[in-house]
Amino acid sequence: MGLLRRFLPYYKKYRAVLAMDLFCAALTTVCELALPLIVRYITDTGMRNLAALTARSIFTLGGLYLVLRVIDAFANYYMANIGHVMGARIETDMRRDLFTHLQRMNYSFFDNMKIGQIMARVTSDLFDVTEFSHHCPEEFFIAVLKLTAAFAILSTMDLTLTLIIFLTLPFMFIGALYFNRRMRRAFKKSRNQIGEINARVEDSLLGVRVVKAFANEHLEEEKFEEGNEEFLNIKREQYRYMAGFQTMTRAFDGLMYLAVVVAGALFMIGGRIEPADLVAYLLYVTTLLATIRRIVEFTEQFQRGMTGVERFIEIMDAEPDIKDAPGAVALTQVRGAVDFDEVSFHYNENERDVLSNINLHVAPGENVALVGSSGSGKTTLCSLIPRFYDVSAGAIRLDGEDIRSYTLHSLRSHIGVVQQDIYLFSGTVAENIAYGKPGASPAEVRAAAEQAGAHEFIAALPQGYDTYVGERGVRLSGGQKQRVSIARAFLKNPPILILDEATSSLDNESERQVQSSLEKLAKGRTTFTIAHRLTTIRNARIILVLTENGIEEQGSHDELMARRGVYYRLYCLSADMWAEN
Repeated sequence: MGLLRRFLPYYKKYRAVLAMDLFCAALTTVCELALPLIVRYITDTGMRNLAALTARSIFTLGGLYLVLRVIDAFANYYMANIGHVMGARIETDMRRDLFTHLQRMNYSFFDNMKIGQIMARVTSDLFDVTEFSHHCPEEFFIAVLKLTAAFAILSTMDLTLTLIIFLTLPFMFIGALYFNRRMRRAFKKSRNQIGEINARVEDSLLGVRVVKAFANEHLEEEKFEEGNEEFLNIKREQYRYMAGFQTMTRAFDGLMYLAVVVAGALFMIGGRIEPADLVAYLLYVTTLLATIRRIVEFTEQFQRGMTGVERFIEIMDAEPDIKDAPGAVALTQVRGAVDFDEVSFHYNENERDVLSNINLHVAPGENVALVGSSGSGKTTLCSLIPRFYDVSAGAIRLDGEDIRSYTLHSLRSHIGVVQQDIYLFSGTVAENIAYGKPGASPAEVRAAAEQAGAHEFIAALPQGYDTYVGERGVRLSGGQKQRVSIARAFLKNPPILILDEATSSLDNESERQVQSSLEKLAKGRTTFTIAHRLTTIRNARIILVLTENGIEEQGSHDELMARRGVYYRLYCLSADMWAEN
């Protein structure tokens, strides 16, 4: 019931459609309930006074039933067409809300969640919502209507026999509740395993070049088979409960027929009911059992839908740990002064601080380089500026104001990031550059490419700026992807720039070309450069040397070299590696 209460608001936009759908369901129910009464009247009249059963009365009843069937046909068409479209619209609304919510989630959420699992919730988990959202109110409304109407009609014939027949229903519902709970658990396990399979396939296919390079196709097949076999075992459990549920309902079917035949025959012998009444009882029981069978057949769809809704709500209930503070204002004019004031950070409460008591002042337009061994916190420190993560203690100030006083969108709109691991979206070169400024004109895109030193190679591509880059930009080289990324940053034109080891994975020639573009990009901007090769950041005004103890050294290149400390050793090692290459 809790899940249903959370799901019901999605019907709000479609109240009129739902009301009409239920009205049509009521019409189809009236048509079904009318037939046993017509048969009872004809049978009773024929047995009592056959002469009273004229052709005119028969044709009148036949015409009435024909009208009811025509109404039933139109009502059923509405339910099958418009009702299903309503379900599809609800599914679309839920998928949109889920995707919008995912866009608002922070890095920490995606750090702890497999993309394959998220994809399963956005796609396959909601596939069954169309059928569920349409049929759930419809089927249960019809069932309640038929049970109530049938009970009322049969009670007028003989209350005792009616109670005997309906006495089996509570036991049937108790059994249904027992199996439904177990079926729902099995369906949820099935959904989770589908997510795991999606994650396994995604991981293998995205890493297909590594798989083939190491000739490990058999290893991937074994890992996939393990997950696939687990899915089969879950399906076995799921169908075991379904079989138990269906067997139980068939058993109660037999009990209801047995009660009508035996008790009804005894009541007829005793003169309590007429033969026509017994025929009506049998027809109504057939109608009721047909309804129950529809509910049984719908149960699997119902459980799939409820499981999808449950997993949908689990994501929607996950709150972003970083969001706009109450009263946050939009950041407009930015000079670019950045201050770290006693900043500490840890990823989880029980983990040690990655950064501890960091104090730093960066003036507008200054170039700050961060160096240090892997795991020293360079990327983490820079990730705190656009609030990809929030500080655990202290504050970061932009132009004197705590960055938490600004809206996230406006803060990140003024910060550009060029990363080592470049992600290009599946699309054209122009579309990937324009991502830095949605709606940019072709002239603006070309100007940004020229500034990034990318225009020459783009123009040489088969379709120029309209060349398809492939998934994750696989059709471009590492240096080309990096320059497209830099062009994207040029187009955004941010006053604050973060360069996260943007050249570390490139060959020497590509690095020289990209480094030249980065120097042009950084000019006049407050820039934080995370350096892999220290020879590329000699001109930085401030170089921060980070270790597990925090900022171990700080100063210009010449000052740090003169100290012959950590930076001196790192620089000599980097220079030797550069010379070897």
